[in-house]
Amino acid sequence: MKLQNPLRIILAGILVVLVSSCATMPAALTGTWTNSLGAVWTINADGTFHVTATKPKAEIWGNYTVAGDQITVQETRRVGPIPKSCKGPGVYKFSRPKANTLTFMMVSDVCKPRIQNVTQPWTKK
Repeated sequence: MKLQNPLRIILAGILVVLVSSCATMPAALTGTWTNSLGAVWTINADGTFHVTATKPKAEIWGNYTVAGDQITVQETRRVGPIPKSCKGPGVYKFSRPKANTLTFMMVSDVCKPRIQNVTQPWTKK
């Protein structure tokens, strides 16, 4: 009987940590970010995003999902036609090395312009 109370406390603590980490991951990404190629990426808390890019010139809207330290991005529309290679999702691992920086490492993607832009270091605007 005495072991049950400490075990319950430990399990409750683990549950709180897991739930809070899942809830804060999208918050770590939300905001407006810029990279050295001139792209501006606005990541919204509702799972949508908007990108304006200069290299190559594009304006893109889409959806994203987060699982742990991975983000899956999917374009839903853009100014002009969506390139065939960009019609599928891109999956990236992300990290926040500093308070105002965000970096991505490609896990899987075939969209070259997206890879080129997403894998640049991003700075919070």
